[in-house]
Amino acid sequence: MTTEKSRAAKDSRRFAFTRKRVDTAACVVGKSQTLFWDTEQPGLGLRVTANGARAFIFESKLGRETIRLTIGPASMQLRAAKDKKGAPIVAGADTRAAELAVTVSQGRDPRTEIRGAIEAEQTARATEKRQTVTAREAWDAYIAERTPQWGDRHRLDHSIKGEPGGTMGKRGKPLQAGPLAPLLALPLRDLDAATVEAWAAKEAKRRATVARLAWRLLKAFLGWCAEQPAYAGILPAVNPAKSKKAREKLGRPGVKSDALQREQLKAWFAAVRAIHNPVVAAYCQTVLLTGARPGEVLEIRWEDINTKLNWNGLTIRDKVEGTRVIPLTPYVAQLLATLPRRNENVFSGVRVPIVAAPNELHATACKVAGLEGLTLHGLRRSFKSLTEWLEVPAGVVAQLMGHKPSATAERHYTVRSLDLLRVHHKRIEAWILEQASVTFDAAAPAGLRVVSAA
Repeated sequence: MTTEKSRAAKDSRRFAFTRKRVDTAACVVGKSQTLFWDTEQPGLGLRVTANGARAFIFESKLGRETIRLTIGPASMQLRAAKDKKGAPIVAGADTRAAELAVTVSQGRDPRTEIRGAIEAEQTARATEKRQTVTAREAWDAYIAERTPQWGDRHRLDHSIKGEPGGTMGKRGKPLQAGPLAPLLALPLRDLDAATVEAWAAKEAKRRATVARLAWRLLKAFLGWCAEQPAYAGILPAVNPAKSKKAREKLGRPGVKSDALQREQLKAWFAAVRAIHNPVVAAYCQTVLLTGARPGEVLEIRWEDINTKLNWNGLTIRDKVEGTRVIPLTPYVAQLLATLPRRNENVFSGVRVPIVAAPNELHATACKVAGLEGLTLHGLRRSFKSLTEWLEVPAGVVAQLMGHKPSATAERHYTVRSLDLLRVHHKRIEAWILEQASVTFDAAAPAGLRVVSAA
């Protein structure tokens, strides 16, 4: 009796699929799913779950193994639509079941073929995406990955050189496109040697110095791309930026010689101290009197100044060693003490974290003093040149300026304390101020002032 009931139940789940029968088929109470079978297309089934989900399936035997595959949702076309001549117009679930039945009859596992087709499609899509990825997308990924290893200045260089332009800057003016913008707008696959060479020839006529730095950043970027699985194989085997022609078109940097002579110090100090912005005036003088790189001075924060008794040190964020500590000399200490304390930055702006365009105000002051062409980096060069008058040991000057030791004795055997550096640094500062006829009361430095950033 039980066998007859079981056979009857099984027979009730076999019928010719119609849309109405498919939509009304229900899962047997107490079971997680129930399978129904089509009497017209062998292997075509319908799976209905306890929560009402339904889908067409295919089931068959391959050897001793039962193969079951999902064809698609039960809402899909059930039967293939045909034209008057019997040719199929729209494939249905029965068509797919028939195709799978043929595959099994030939001894092939359709699951393997389906996985292969999916992998092939994924590979094709990945290849297509790789071929259409822009240099800008890769550039953004490069910056995001490398930023933790970079200093603020290096990060800013990448931002400026790759700036697409057109967006409004903090000063309310449209930002100028960086030299790398034309290259980054191209598909990454188009960055070949010929393209880079044409770019170099064009940029060399406009801004050779800036272009040379951009070119070096580009070389590092493309080298990084070649090491990434996501971009490997898109670019040529040889780094397109490592082109002799590109290097020749950009030219070699000339030897800079802008520096203050001893007899020019008085005029320079008079013009700079008259700058209407006291923050910029203090900044320019600090660059000269410390010999630090202009960018390093601009990044000095209040926490970098240590005015404790017998210490008086100034921490510089060094692009070579990370940080270095130099003496906080009396005149520089007074300059910094008189500045408004708007935020964490010593050389802060009124509406921006760091004072804007100090180079422009410095250039104007130099013009007034008759010293046109003197750059902020020329002040660093001036510091080194002026120390020759005092015959300060070269190792002392190099340590103050953040240059790498140039000899084995300097690198491994000479250890100078901050106090020893201070002896020489104070003498350098005093001599420069004497030549400039600048006097100040070192015994009475001004106190720090906290002001509103508004």
